[in-house]
Amino acid sequence: MSERSAPRRRSVRWRFTRLYAGLFLASGAAMLVVVGLFAGGSTVAVPGPGTPAAGDVPAAAAERIASLEHQLAQAQSRQTEQLLLGSGVGLAVMGLLSLLLGWYAAGRVLRPLRAMTATTRRISADNLHERLAVPGPHDELRDLGDTIDELLARLESSFAAQRRFVADASHELRTPLATMRAAVDVTLAKPGPLPERTRVLADRVRTELDQVDQLLDGLLTLARAQHDLPAPEAVALDALAAEAVAQRGLPVARVLDAAAASPVLGHRTLLRRLVGNLVDNAVVHNEQDGWVGVTVRTAGREVELVVENGGARLDPGQVAELTRPFRRGGPERTGSGGAAGSGLGLAIVAAVTEAHGGRLDLRAREEGGLRVLVALPRAGAGAGTEGESS
Repeated sequence: MSERSAPRRRSVRWRFTRLYAGLFLASGAAMLVVVGLFAGGSTVAVPGPGTPAAGDVPAAAAERIASLEHQLAQAQSRQTEQLLLGSGVGLAVMGLLSLLLGWYAAGRVLRPLRAMTATTRRISADNLHERLAVPGPHDELRDLGDTIDELLARLESSFAAQRRFVADASHELRTPLATMRAAVDVTLAKPGPLPERTRVLADRVRTELDQVDQLLDGLLTLARAQHDLPAPEAVALDALAAEAVAQRGLPVARVLDAAAASPVLGHRTLLRRLVGNLVDNAVVHNEQDGWVGVTVRTAGREVELVVENGGARLDPGQVAELTRPFRRGGPERTGSGGAAGSGLGLAIVAAVTEAHGGRLDLRAREEGGLRVLVALPRAGAGAGTEGESS
């Protein structure tokens, strides 16, 4: 769902504030009604035994008494009006204050939730070892934090078991593969002529064994990029790019543009595999006699590696799926000796980039072909000297 079509976010803090203010105003209004009822009552003089009869009171005294009673009633009425007016003004002022106090109280109540939300957002598949560790008494918020911590612990255990299985299975499968390859080599090395069908079958089995071995190597690299990384070092990304270009027999002067880029802090073996996979992908998924462009440059706090190639136009939706394992953009177009690849090239690139805290951007070129940008944090000045000397 896009940001425009997403529903408008409603703040729980505002809802709590309105609730607190509404409850206060309702209580204040009820109190004002009660005060008005009691203050609005009239006092009725009831003649008692010692009260003189109306006929026994002189006319002047009776008139004076009536005047005093009228003044007393007016004073009482004014006092009631002032009391109600003062209570109404006080209720209005306290209503405004209740909004501020409700906002502050709601913020205090929701502060642990905001801290839990921020911590949960930082936790990903690469740092599942982190926990919320909510402090404070054992209340509902503490129970929620402990529940999330238990969920993270189960996820961490599941991810670790999956990565160990992939690494162990890939490693264990190398032994039978080596045995089968040795059997094929022994068959082909026997003296005397071999039947043509046997030779063709042996060559086909050997090719398939190479493909499976490449797949296992990719799975091992993918598992290593996601688990148990070695200590980082300063690595010159431009040197790795030049090495990859030279190993694949590409014209360095035409494809490589590296103007003294800064080194990056990372793992040399994984970064070499990242660069190699990008160059291989650009060579294999290309048109006949196509071109490949490799650029390494420093951009602020990052070092950018850009690998481009020509070819047919690609669907942008299809390009977004290329970093998923075993997803290919289409059949190879350069006739690379039947080497179809393992389908893990860009998946490994994405895993290595994420492990180094970088970013990966794949875009279909309007003229045809693919443009891949990998941006990695550059190392400091001290690390850069060390990386160059190594």
